[in-house]
Amino acid sequence: MNNRRFTVLLLLYTVSVLSFSSCSTARKVMKQPIREEGVDYIFNLLKKNELKFDWLSAKFNASFEVNNKKSHISGQIRIKKDSLIWVSLTPILGLEAARILINLDSVFFMNRIDNTFLTSDFTYINAYLNSGFDFDLLQSLIVGNDLSYYENDKFKVNIDNLKYRLNTIGRRKLKKYVRNSTENRKVLLQNIWVNPDNGKIEQLNVKELNKENKKLEARYSDFVTIGNQVIPGRITMEIKAEKNINIDIEFSKIKLNEPLNFPFTIPSKYTRISGK
Repeated sequence: MNNRRFTVLLLLYTVSVLSFSSCSTARKVMKQPIREEGVDYIFNLLKKNELKFDWLSAKFNASFEVNNKKSHISGQIRIKKDSLIWVSLTPILGLEAARILINLDSVFFMNRIDNTFLTSDFTYINAYLNSGFDFDLLQSLIVGNDLSYYENDKFKVNIDNLKYRLNTIGRRKLKKYVRNSTENRKVLLQNIWVNPDNGKIEQLNVKELNKENKKLEARYSDFVTIGNQVIPGRITMEIKAEKNINIDIEFSKIKLNEPLNFPFTIPSKYTRISGK
């Protein structure tokens, strides 16, 4: 064996040993808190590192693919926690094409291109997506937090690809937050992958129990630090239902806890369309 070949093999062996040993050490460190504290450890980790805010604003660029038809859009988003979500859509030349306002019960949409508007509850979104969205689920998906008002006591935890993985086959909304018992008390199959280093959700999926064709998966990446908090700068989502939807959103100019306004005045000349 010549010296060059010996050197290459030695380097490869060294790299493989280091990789294996570091992976084994990481797994041992990760398993220890699971053995001692179980699921509570992971939910405490999530709670400690969740995004805490009263106000949030950001600009975004997004690409959408609905049943293999692609489109791109940009805009702004503003959130008042547990209260309002406001979105302005500007597809070209910085001119606003549409505005959306969502509160705990209702969805308001204003189309500036064809001078129309609609008002509805979440049944409009859920009919379009064939899903079970509510305000809390939508807000949590945007900021990368766990659901706030759903049960946590039925989860199991394991390690998957050096991430903590939480999974459950039944997660119900807490009764005191249920407004419509038939629509909102959904049973969700849910998996959450948590980064052990920063305690942030990196991936999750949810679907309605016994409905294999309905699924939502979200992935979070490009994390940035705002103040002393970590927030995802990119979200990719895949929704499988009657319509297959892929969404890729990149955020910029993220601001936290600066009071915001949520302008939404519908001109009198606009025509109301059905939201049912």
